[in-house]
Amino acid sequence: MSTSRQRIDVSGIPVEVVRKDIKNLHVGVYPPSGRVRVAAPVRLDDDAVRLAVISRLGWIRRKQRAFEEQGRQSQREMVTGESHYFQGRRYLLDVVEEDGSPSVRLAGHTTMQVRVRPGSDRQARELVLQRWYRRQLREQIPSLLAKWEPEVGVTVAAVCIKKLKTLWGSCNAASRRVWLNLELAKKPASCLEYILVHEMVHLLERCHSDRFREHMDRFMPQWRTHREELNRAPLAHEDWQY
Repeated sequence: MSTSRQRIDVSGIPVEVVRKDIKNLHVGVYPPSGRVRVAAPVRLDDDAVRLAVISRLGWIRRKQRAFEEQGRQSQREMVTGESHYFQGRRYLLDVVEEDGSPSVRLAGHTTMQVRVRPGSDRQARELVLQRWYRRQLREQIPSLLAKWEPEVGVTVAAVCIKKLKTLWGSCNAASRRVWLNLELAKKPASCLEYILVHEMVHLLERCHSDRFREHMDRFMPQWRTHREELNRAPLAHEDWQY
């Protein structure tokens, strides 16, 4: 599918326009800064796109204000007493320096204990935690695939976990491979499930078209609630866009 990209300005709002071989125009506003993106059929010219954006200006500005008010994490220093998240719950970090293999464990519902070698710097401590997050996500995937592959009617060849800078998830329809953002380990489990199903549905319909939304409504009727929950959850300091 061929695509073209350009940027236009509508009433002072920068808009990314992506033209694709699709039937309907779709306007999206994405966290954390309220970036506006329009997926438009190739046949529509700039004037038609501008009119579509203008007709949605009220909605766009409400979404942008909501993102501005959303909580956001500062750069994590990986020190005792700092707040970290796992599956939507906030934990206070307890850093323990000792000889032995680095590890992470949850102590009750309030403390995330990270054991590191003496003298470990912020980067080394963060790497220990990221590896733990990755394992936690990886352990959840088999049961989710077993639940959703027969429901959606697709087979996923592989699910990869990585630190995506701009997306919560992505997929390659040709290879039937799905990528999930490592940051999903910090979000409620329902958000992970929603993103996985979202990408699996893209194996049926590549674009965010009416057909895509019909599939989502059928497979996961509450998907919009999960999407809002994901958007309300505290953001990392990086610029996520989804």
